[in-house]
Amino acid sequence: MTRGNQREKDRERAAARAGKSKKGPDDGLTPEQRRERDAKALQEKAAKKAAKEAAGGSNAGTKDTKK
Repeated sequence: MTRGNQREKDRERAAARAGKSKKGPDDGLTPEQRRERDAKALQEKAAKKAAKEAAGGSNAGTKDTKK
């Protein structure tokens, strides 16, 4: 055997790397609960932006078209 235990060590390293980088949120919510939470956050953000614009926020979300 020319490789010795290199193959085994590489498998261990690969397993460790795969364990670290989990994709997706691990918050214990179902997809429906996650959608509801996200929708609520977006509604709050939109309400906050609307309140800022109503209070006279200068150039809030608008582009300057002067040349």
